[in-house]
Amino acid sequence: MKIYNTLTGKKQEFIPLEQGKVKMYACGITVSGEAHIGHAYQALIYDIIRKYLEKIGYDVTYARNYTDVDDKIIAKSNETGIPADVYAKQMIKNIDEQMARLAVDDPSLWLKATESIDDIIAFVSTLIEKGHAYATKKGDVYFSVESFPSYGRLSHRNLEDAMNGVRVDNDEMKENPLDFALWKSAKEGEPSWDSPWGKGRPGWHIECSTMNRKAFGDRIDIHGGGRDLIFPHHENEIAQTEALTGKPFANFWIHNGLIKVNGQKMSKSLGNSLFLKDLLDKYSPEVIKFALLQTNYRGDINVTDNLFPDAEKHLYDFYKVIKAVEDKFGLSNGENADIDAEFNRAMDDDFNTALAISNLYGAFKKVKALLSAGDKSASDMVNQIRKTYSLIGLFTANADDFIKEFDEKHPAEQIPASVKEIAEQRFEARKNKDWAKSDELRDKLLSLGYLVKDAKDGYELIKK
Repeated sequence: MKIYNTLTGKKQEFIPLEQGKVKMYACGITVSGEAHIGHAYQALIYDIIRKYLEKIGYDVTYARNYTDVDDKIIAKSNETGIPADVYAKQMIKNIDEQMARLAVDDPSLWLKATESIDDIIAFVSTLIEKGHAYATKKGDVYFSVESFPSYGRLSHRNLEDAMNGVRVDNDEMKENPLDFALWKSAKEGEPSWDSPWGKGRPGWHIECSTMNRKAFGDRIDIHGGGRDLIFPHHENEIAQTEALTGKPFANFWIHNGLIKVNGQKMSKSLGNSLFLKDLLDKYSPEVIKFALLQTNYRGDINVTDNLFPDAEKHLYDFYKVIKAVEDKFGLSNGENADIDAEFNRAMDDDFNTALAISNLYGAFKKVKALLSAGDKSASDMVNQIRKTYSLIGLFTANADDFIKEFDEKHPAEQIPASVKEIAEQRFEARKNKDWAKSDELRDKLLSLGYLVKDAKDGYELIKK
């Protein structure tokens, strides 16, 4: 199995630090608001990666965090009048509920910044002792970027590039404009904790490094997050962690792409955020997953008006085939090694869900051909598709329920049973090479407002 490693800029064979075991951490959500589609996508991707690693035999310990103390949360607290800790707990509850609706599983470990304050203070104190950090008279503590010569290797930029790539906090007490906050002195009305430098709270970057080390020790196999976190967040994590331990932090750094809406970056300022709750009110979890997973996880996803409706229609067509097979042959416990092997080949190539989903079109074409020929192995194929693709959250529904829900949602797209019966009679006539009867029934369908698009192994009815 090969994984693209942001650190090296290439795909590499995955070899864990400890044989048979994987330590994996993914940066979670800063709970300053409700979960949007970007949060959902990131959670979905790392849930799938964890599940696939388990499928191929690894014992995976997977940790995610909630950032529950942060500038944005404090700003929301001030805006709403709700204490920051109460606001954060409510957002975590809301987000957990929406992720459960999406059927994204919990990680092995949930980590929260506010539950790691003592560990953060100890981490920062050690960095000061080692000469990698310094406290100011005001009570802030900064990491000294110049004390870590390899700073910039994850984002592949030097210090001059870094200066141009980050919004610099112009604190006159900083020794270097690039130095970043490990501990922030308390301001009136903000949450704070006692520390050797006075009352304050942790900086964002130190939270993830500390929670990682608390959960896993000095080193992990995989560290993930969105591509927007490469610099400065993950760059700073590497600096402070490796400055403390003197060891390589994560063997693989992996980053998912970003969500765009009609070509524009999704942002609150543009007012184009797509909230997970609103999506789930309109579409099933399977539809959302099918839509998002058609793109390889490292690529950006452009959410157009047709993305989710098209995904829903594709799944509807697949479920109609599944229903036809299950109605004719019943449920099967049989297997199809080819389908599972194709899926594994796709996932072994940097978790390529896009290729895995594209394989479905050929698989269902074969299922339809077998069904048409009365071959019971169609049932084994359907069973294997359900079993294999359940790992990425597809084909877990009852076929009748999915089809009924779609038909109720799209009444204009329903085809009357009488029309379907005529189409089936015509299909039989074509199989029997009764072309005159076939043409007669085709004309009858046309008079009722339906075109017939013939295929090698079936047909499609299209309303004019």
